[in-house]
Parts: sequence; structure tokens; C-alpha cells
Amino acid sequence: MTPTRYAFIKAGWHADIVDRALEGFQQLVPAEQIDVFDVPGAFEMPLLSRDLAASGRYAAVIAAAFVVDGGIYRHEFVAQAVVDGLMRAGMDTGVPVLSVSLTPHHYQETEHHTQIYRAHFVEKGREAAKAALVIGKTRAALAA
Repeated sequence: MTPTRYAFIKAGWHADIVDRALEGFQQLVPAEQIDVFDVPGAFEMPLLSRDLAASGRYAAVIAAAFVVDGGIYRHEFVAQAVVDGLMRAGMDTGVPVLSVSLTPHHYQETEHHTQIYRAHFVEKGREAAKAALVIGKTRAALAA
């Protein structure tokens, strides 16, 4: 039996922005079919993604984070490690693991930037839902 539930992981940093991705996802996938998991930050997403994907309970795992340059370390390192880990989780388990993890080049914690990224995360959530549904449909056709 093909799973019809989706796992949605949200990183806690910049939750006011990241949470909007779930709103976009729920525009195409009913909330009753989504299990939501919170993690402290983006770096924790790949391991949980792998575990959720390996559980056999989910048609896809979606991981959302907003990785910005905090001035202490190179945020590109974190972003690359996260995306690589998410891809590996999907490839190792055979379950789609989709990233809604964004790394802007220039982000300032102003109301203007926050509003832009909040809206952008809604759209990225919708795109992740579309991808999850299309991948599921394509894989079902391949299995038929």
C-alpha cells in the first residue's frame, strides 16, 4: 500500500518566515494528511528526514528552513550540508525528500525583507506540494 501521508519538518530559526511554507503546502495537501515536526535549526533536518522517510509511513518528506548569514560562520556551509543531507536521505530510502530551504545572499531583518520572504515561503510550500503530488503520481504510474 502506498502511503498517503506527508511529513513536514520546520526549522525553528526564523519561524515567522519558515512556518509560511507549511501554509502553502496545505493549500494543495489537506492538513489531515500532514504530520508536522519541529527541529531547532536546518542542520537537524537531514537526520530526521532520513528517519521519517525510512519509517514507511510517508509518501514524501518536506523540510523547510531559512538559512541566513549571521555573521559568525559562513551560512553557505550550513546550507550546502543541509541540501546534501536531504538529497542523501531521499536517495538512501527511495522516498522523496523535498527541500524548502532557502539561503538568501542578502537578508536584513527589516519588515520589508521579512514580508518578501514570508510570501516567498508560501509559494515555495505550494511548489513542494506540487512536486510531492507529481512524483507520487508518476511513481504510481511506473508501478502499474
